[in-house]
Amino acid sequence: MVNAVHEPIVSITAVGAGARVLFEGHEVADSDRALFLREPGRPVVCYFPAEDVRTEVLRRNDHVTTSPWGGVTTWYTITRDAKIIENVAWSFTAPYDEAAVIAGYIAFAPEHVELQVDAAAPVPHVPPHDPPYV
Repeated sequence: MVNAVHEPIVSITAVGAGARVLFEGHEVADSDRALFLREPGRPVVCYFPAEDVRTEVLRRNDHVTTSPWGGVTTWYTITRDAKIIENVAWSFTAPYDEAAVIAGYIAFAPEHVELQVDAAAPVPHVPPHDPPYV
């Protein structure tokens, strides 16, 4: 979905490093394939591939919302060590075109979890050669 001047509503980029989510000190997601989603005027959100999330601690609940770029939002409740938090995570089954890459990914509400992101490895600078090597 695009706005009236045809600018993307969201941008999605690779985290570029390992990322994990902790709930009450317990790891519930760990991935080197996580994605950052940026939406103007909102905090950056980190999305994790579902296969890198400990889904056994999440339960889909009845809460349903919609997003102008993501479509219908599925919400999850977390249960860990007898602590239950509703709407701690969400996903989009069929996001619209510009966000299609996050289909099957899960994001977590930052007020309930701790997000850790490793420092990205520096990209080595290789000076140009004169003449170039072949």
